[in-house]
Order: sequence, then structure tokens, then C-alpha cells
Amino acid sequence: MNWDLPNPYILPLSIGADAIDHYGHVNNAEYLRFIEQVSWQHSQSLGLTLDDYRRLDRAMVVVRHELDYLAPAYEGDQLEMATWIVDSDQRLTLTRRFQLLRLSDDKTLLKGRTRFACVSLQSHRPRRLPQEFLNVYLPALVAESEAKP
Repeated sequence: MNWDLPNPYILPLSIGADAIDHYGHVNNAEYLRFIEQVSWQHSQSLGLTLDDYRRLDRAMVVVRHELDYLAPAYEGDQLEMATWIVDSDQRLTLTRRFQLLRLSDDKTLLKGRTRFACVSLQSHRPRRLPQEFLNVYLPALVAESEAKP
């Protein structure tokens, strides 16, 4: 596959009728669902679960989404959503990149970037990234300088 960065975490997707909007293609809100799904699955694969977040009284909340919709997806399409952790200030924020490819033609349908901030689950106020998060997320960080030209 033609990934923008090396070693992506990949979520396979099959597009069903429930994802299709009145224009006959995948609704843009579905792409946000895919981003949420791949983010959680990647975190779990690295060793951080929702139970860990709760135990540590932390959540990573979206501060900013940047999404570039490059081409539509349709019912029956087989897709892969990739994610990479590309930045962290090691105090409060973490940034992921995303790329959505259609398998049949290796076409990139979406590119995205999301910045997350760490907050307390109880107070909803910003809180420092726990060391446990840093121990898991920092080794997974991919330098954006490794991006294909």
C-alpha cells in the first residue's frame, strides 16, 4: 500500500449501506468514526485500554481535527484506515496522522491530522500526560520527516 509514513497501524473497513448518505457515497461523519476506531484500536494494541484511562483518571480529547477529503468511498468498498502518532509535547498533547486508502486501486481517499489534549476524566480540566502514557506512546512516535515526498 502507498502509505505516507512507515509502519502504520491499520484498521480494515468494509463499507456497508448504513455508511452511505443521500449523495450515494460514504457520509463525511463516518470518516470521523473511522478515526475514532483506529485511534482506540491502536492505543489498545500498544497496551493502553479504556480501563487504564479510567484507572489513571485521564482522557485524550480532540482539540483539533484537520481532514482533507480527497475522493469518495462507496458501498462495498474495502478500505484501510492507517494511523501514526507523530508528535507529543510530553506534557499535555499528542498528535496523530491518518490516511484512508481504497484497496481496489490504492487510492488515498482522506488524509487527516488530530491533536489531542490530556484531561482528567473527573474534572474535565487539563492534566499532565501520565508517565504510563508516555511509556507507551513515545516509543510508537513516527517522525514526519520520514514522509514520502
